[in-house]
Amino acid sequence: MVLHFLLEFFKRVVAEIRYQIVYYALGGIAQLEDFIYAKDNRVDIIDRTGQIAVVTGGARGIGLHVVRMLLQCNMHVIIGCRNTDSGENAIGALRASGVVQGTVECFQLDTASLTSVRKFAKKVVSLHPVIHILVNNAGIMFVPFSLTEDGIESHQAVNYIGHFVLTQELLPSLETAGRQSSSKSRIVNVTSCAYAAGTINYADFNNTVGYIASAAYAQSKLAQLLSTVHMSRLFTENNIPVNVYAVHPGIVNTELFDGTAFKTVFPWVPRLLFKSPENGAMPIVHAAISPLVENRSGIYISNCRETPVKKYVLDSSEGYKLHKFTFDLIKKLSPKKCSS
Repeated sequence: MVLHFLLEFFKRVVAEIRYQIVYYALGGIAQLEDFIYAKDNRVDIIDRTGQIAVVTGGARGIGLHVVRMLLQCNMHVIIGCRNTDSGENAIGALRASGVVQGTVECFQLDTASLTSVRKFAKKVVSLHPVIHILVNNAGIMFVPFSLTEDGIESHQAVNYIGHFVLTQELLPSLETAGRQSSSKSRIVNVTSCAYAAGTINYADFNNTVGYIASAAYAQSKLAQLLSTVHMSRLFTENNIPVNVYAVHPGIVNTELFDGTAFKTVFPWVPRLLFKSPENGAMPIVHAAISPLVENRSGIYISNCRETPVKKYVLDSSEGYKLHKFTFDLIKKLSPKKCSS
């Protein structure tokens, strides 16, 4: 018994160390790329009067700057956030800062709850049956193990499953907009270079055995990327006028790093070396509005540049496997509300 415990403890410590090494390597490479390609990390504001965008997690950090830039395009922007008071305060701050273009409203949304996701989607569609842009931005990182009310590990729920369901709920409205417009509607999934450290643990999707927060986060980001590529393929095959993009915003100084050992020990590093939230928002808005990517659905964008992905991400069998697994999981959770 004692020997087994010590062996399992040792294996977990080794796994933790491995993930830390991989994360620091990926982060270092990403920071170097952020520096090298800084001049490319720019987006032109384009007039999009009359168009509607939905942004999850749009009340703070990167999401708030995405909202600001979309408003400057003169769009109507719908913010989905957990605390609507915070959302209204953010809107007030944007207006006070001089952003006078566009219109904006804020609805309650918690992507950790499928009930909240569906309630949000229903409200949005009832008010705006045509949607041009969906930015799946809300996210969490490196949090302790917990299961949501739906029984899903929190990283998988907030970062992937919740946004997957929201995308399915809003897809008819996005498709309508794409058919009515000269250009396709767009879905932007905010992922991370950390996907490269991830694997999809189908046998233990919630990572309940030997939970490692960094591994759970990486899995959720890989799932977002695989789903992006697969959805793009499905939409193309079925003539659905919606483009899908995955975006790595960069290594950004946001509240996601608060409480991490790295920021606790080296609090000056993020301020000095990381991207600002505004610069982190640039590639997201680039994916949402730039004509340069109109015919490039399914790509992975970093620093407003199309960036190669790991070979397995493009494997259609991997995308199909995750897609089917996700629908089966959602069907078990909500059997009357899921259709593939």
